[in-house]
Amino acid sequence: MSKSPANYRPETRLVHSGTLRSQYGETSEALFLTQGYVYNSAEECEARFKGEDPGFIYSRYSNPTIAMFERRMIELEGAEAARSAATGMAAVTTAILAPLKAGDHVVASRALFGSCLYVIQDLLPRYGIETTLVDGLDLDQWQRALRPNTKTFFLESPTNPTLDVLDIPGIAEIAHKRGARLVVDNVFATPIWQSPLALGADVVVYSATKHIDGQGRCLGGIILASEAFIAEHIHNFMRQTGPSISPFNAWVLLKGLETLGVRVRAQTDTAARIADVLASHPKISRLVYPGRADHPQAALVTKQMRGGSTLVGFEVKGGKAAAFRVLNELKLAKISNNLGDAKSLVTHPATTTHQRLKPEDRATLGISEGFIRFSAGLEHADDLIEDLTAALEKA
Repeated sequence: MSKSPANYRPETRLVHSGTLRSQYGETSEALFLTQGYVYNSAEECEARFKGEDPGFIYSRYSNPTIAMFERRMIELEGAEAARSAATGMAAVTTAILAPLKAGDHVVASRALFGSCLYVIQDLLPRYGIETTLVDGLDLDQWQRALRPNTKTFFLESPTNPTLDVLDIPGIAEIAHKRGARLVVDNVFATPIWQSPLALGADVVVYSATKHIDGQGRCLGGIILASEAFIAEHIHNFMRQTGPSISPFNAWVLLKGLETLGVRVRAQTDTAARIADVLASHPKISRLVYPGRADHPQAALVTKQMRGGSTLVGFEVKGGKAAAFRVLNELKLAKISNNLGDAKSLVTHPATTTHQRLKPEDRATLGISEGFIRFSAGLEHADDLIEDLTAALEKA
């Protein structure tokens, strides 16, 4: 008796889920580079547009390659439905904005990626949507921020870039008591190490540009949720406004998913080794890694995550000047604002991803002038450690 796809382990789902083979029986998933579709009759075309006949209509919102990517992510995440988008920020913005209207209220963790903060602080209020930022680690602040018109909670965990881990079940419970939904950006944990829907979240979003592609090739994003949420709020919004992923990018992401588990596990092992070395380094004043016992939320990490992270955060003594000297001395890790790549990447958040924040706001989030975010790649861990320690000598 064959297994249901839901009963296969994640590694198997990452290789086989969602595959649609054409009449040619190809091994690798087919890439359907087409804008539109033709119909055998006017009656069939009418039925397709009415939703009475299943099939594809226009690649802005339906395409066989895109459908394969969405189905594979659905089965990996344990969701009912999904819609992919052109970028991670297109997925985040759509997931938050599409269900809302003027007069609604959103509560979000203050510790967010800079573009996410822009959506919450600047974009939503332009359309009459009220927003409140809270310390995501403090459940009382989430509770106190609730209003009768609160519709959405939004957070990322672990956070970018300081790797705080938020209590997803606890925050979901607070949201649900008031009838609000919880949207979780799971990009730092990846679906390998954390399953927000199983923890109580209503919607999960990813920048597929990061670990899902994993090789610096293309942009993409995806929203995963219940059938009802996707049908009522997301599908028509994306169909009419068009933040669409290209079939080519969806195909690249499909191929990336095949090796996601292998890559994330290897990168996590490397990140953990790097964290252990840096934790006792005399040039480092602070080390943050979710897989270590000294992480501020270590107990919560053990409770809601299956592994640590591919990222390490550390603060170099000597501030910006010292941090820049380290960055400029690195030979293997490349300076970039991306993460989750096969190549190790290093970022100075205070001058890149979070540079638009006021200095006092960065300080509140723990983003000092000496803070560096390191994304472990697939290089040998010893080579990366030697590269980092040599660079730190120049700090």
